[in-house]
Amino acid sequence: MSPRLLSRLLARRGLLQWGTGSYLGLNLGGLWRARAARQPVNQPKPIRSCIFVFLYGGPSHIDTFDMKPSAPVEVRGEFKPVATSATGIRICEHLPMLSRWMHKSALIRGMHHGGHLHDSGSIHMLTGRALDGPDRELFAPLPQHYPSHGSVVAAFNPRRDAEVPLASLPYVFQNVVPTPCQGGGFLGSQFDPLRIDVDPAGRQYRVDILQPNAGASATTNRARRELLGSLEPARKNRPPDSLYDRALGLLDSQSLRDALDVTRETAKVRERYGFTEVASPTGEVNGGGGEMGYAREMRGQNFLLARRLVEAGVPFINVYDYKQQGQNWDAHSQCANQHRKYLLPPLDRGLSALIEDLDARGLLDSTLIVVTGEFGRTPRINSTAGRDHWPECSSVLLVGGGVQGGAVHGSSDRIGAYPATFPATPGDLAATIFWRFGIDPASEMRDQSNRPYSLAAGEPITRLF
Repeated sequence: MSPRLLSRLLARRGLLQWGTGSYLGLNLGGLWRARAARQPVNQPKPIRSCIFVFLYGGPSHIDTFDMKPSAPVEVRGEFKPVATSATGIRICEHLPMLSRWMHKSALIRGMHHGGHLHDSGSIHMLTGRALDGPDRELFAPLPQHYPSHGSVVAAFNPRRDAEVPLASLPYVFQNVVPTPCQGGGFLGSQFDPLRIDVDPAGRQYRVDILQPNAGASATTNRARRELLGSLEPARKNRPPDSLYDRALGLLDSQSLRDALDVTRETAKVRERYGFTEVASPTGEVNGGGGEMGYAREMRGQNFLLARRLVEAGVPFINVYDYKQQGQNWDAHSQCANQHRKYLLPPLDRGLSALIEDLDARGLLDSTLIVVTGEFGRTPRINSTAGRDHWPECSSVLLVGGGVQGGAVHGSSDRIGAYPATFPATPGDLAATIFWRFGIDPASEMRDQSNRPYSLAAGEPITRLF
């Protein structure tokens, strides 16, 4: 019997694991539909914010959140699992700070899709839908079709009072060309994110639209607006220029300027998130090249800025961890060395500080943190001590947002190769995010050709909440 067929058979009679316990149940998609007509879903209070952390390049699930200590050494690798604050949940020893917050976290084990390459995998994970056409990398710009999760939330969020509905930082990530999954897609550019750029030399952030033109002052801008107002009769038959109005509003937004200014935080706080000098690469071969990533010294500060944006009322924030393919989580060689030295420590420090601060400020229950890459890594270590692309199985970490602490949805087989129980898809993850905002994932959206789509091509994983 093939591993795929075995996984499917097991999934049909599998278990939803909750820490050390488990419950027999239906497939959650069927459960959602079967119960909908008979009784109301016990939906927790909708969240107000989501921080979507994208670990570009694909972290190893076996070396982070789905360890296999009983597997052969060529599968389990060098790392040891450690106990966490959630009974029965063990994660990698190189995530010691995060291990203290697993009682506020849940795991999806058995995430899977068909995108074996970075562009196709990223598109699937950040939009919930597969790249049209064959599984491939993109070597020329391609217009984005499906909207990102944040763009869908910006368009359909019942909370429409946000000054900035969607932000992304600290850059646009790319393989050869920018990956087309970071904006509004067919929903339109009005649902693109506010793009926040990092200045690693100055250790600060900026938004181009907030930078005044040379020679322009507040008085000059006011005069230009008054001139525009005097021309309104000539414009009355034109559709409203929402992007222009949005830009004017942002120019006046002191709260956004304040949020972007991380220097308002004390040196102690900034250091707690990780704010240290970064040594130049030593020349050793390390596979994914995480030690060479652009603005790598700001990885922890990205989490600090995300917290400040939540406090400023931004509903959806994308944090892209690494910008360029080949200098990120893609550890085809020296996987353990990459994860131990360069990849896991800044994530552990910055993410745990974010969780701690949101919890202390009473914002964790209303903020869902999602942490995922585009895929996992191969169960067996290759000849260069690395792990290769593996979309057949990966893990997703959920923190806050009403999760049942220590809950685990699904499981992988004994070597982490395929889902063993309750496989999940990127469409299910998208549906879960929308549902937590109080948005019906079965609602309809339409593309430029007026073709209808449901907001999500999956079902929300409700029993994690």
